[in-house]
Amino acid sequence: MSPLNEEKLEQIHIQRVKEIKEAALKVFARKGISGTKMSMIAEEAGISQGLSYRYFKSKEELFIVLIQEAMEEADAAMKQIGQLPGTPMEQIRTLTQIILDESNKDAFLLIQQGKTANDVPEKARQIIEQYSAKDPIQGLVPIFVKGQQFGEFCAGDPYRLLLCYFSVITGLMLQEHQGDWTIDVDLLMKILKK
Repeated sequence: MSPLNEEKLEQIHIQRVKEIKEAALKVFARKGISGTKMSMIAEEAGISQGLSYRYFKSKEELFIVLIQEAMEEADAAMKQIGQLPGTPMEQIRTLTQIILDESNKDAFLLIQQGKTANDVPEKARQIIEQYSAKDPIQGLVPIFVKGQQFGEFCAGDPYRLLLCYFSVITGLMLQEHQGDWTIDVDLLMKILKK
């Protein structure tokens, strides 16, 4: 086989894996792991079920891959918040917009499924536990304290205030027909404002 054909085949392979993962993310987010079948993922991806098995052995393997990617992305995003330009209020506002952005909803719901479902593969549970050992809210406390010192945020225990705030956001993300909450970020920020 010529190098050009091998290169083209590799591009097709990469594209197909991407399509299957995007489809699986949507289906897992809506149906959970127990309510998902490989046939549903294949249908969402617009391919045959048999072809989907050429790329992933099972829905469990696919779920594990997606959990790993989602947890890595969430961890990286949380680490970068303090590096964003602007005041602490603007940094938390940007984080809120990122979390509520429609393009992140399925990954967020996948993580929630992984944390709460009973039939999650053990490897996926281990990945979640590995990342959950680093409390993301604890990482935001220094930003919040700085905002309190600047007079941007209300007084009180920073950890508990952030926990309440992100609990509200989690509740919004879990709503099936929530609409676009990114346009109401300022309304949500009032929970934290002084």
